[in-house]
Amino acid sequence: MKYKLIIDKDAEEEIIAIVHAPSELTQQIEDLVCNFSGADHIMGYRDDEMRKLSFGEIECITVLDRKVIAIDTNGNRYAIRERLRDLESVLPSYFIRINKSTLANEHSIRRFDAVFSGGIDAVFACGYREYVSRRCFSEIRRRFEGK
Repeated sequence: MKYKLIIDKDAEEEIIAIVHAPSELTQQIEDLVCNFSGADHIMGYRDDEMRKLSFGEIECITVLDRKVIAIDTNGNRYAIRERLRDLESVLPSYFIRINKSTLANEHSIRRFDAVFSGGIDAVFACGYREYVSRRCFSEIRRRFEGK
C-alpha cells in the first residue's frame, strides 16, 4: 500500500483512495473524511473557568438538570452551550448515542454492567456510569463486536 500527501495551499482539498476492494479500513477512512468538520474541540465552562476540551479527552456528553454537560477523562464536569443534537453533527464518528440524552466516546467505555433492574450501564474510564437504552444497545453491540 502506498501513501502520498501533497500540501498545496492554493489547491482545493481532495482525498482520493484507490483500493482493490472495500474493507473496514476504507469504511473508517470514508467515515473520517465525511464526518470531519475541521473542529477538534468544544468550549467547556466550569465555575469561572473556560476551557477548550479536545474531543479525545471527552468521555461523554450528557444532559443533567436540563444542562448539557461534558465529562472529561478526570471526571470533571463542564457546561456546554451547544445543544446535544447540534453537537452530534460536529463530533467525530466514535461518539455514539447510548440513550436519549447522552453521547459517549466509545474509546472511553471500559465495560457494560448489568444492573439489578434489568438494564445495562456503560462504565467509563473515569468511573462515571450512564444508563444504556435497549434501543441503542443493539447498535453499540454491533459496533463493538465488529472490531
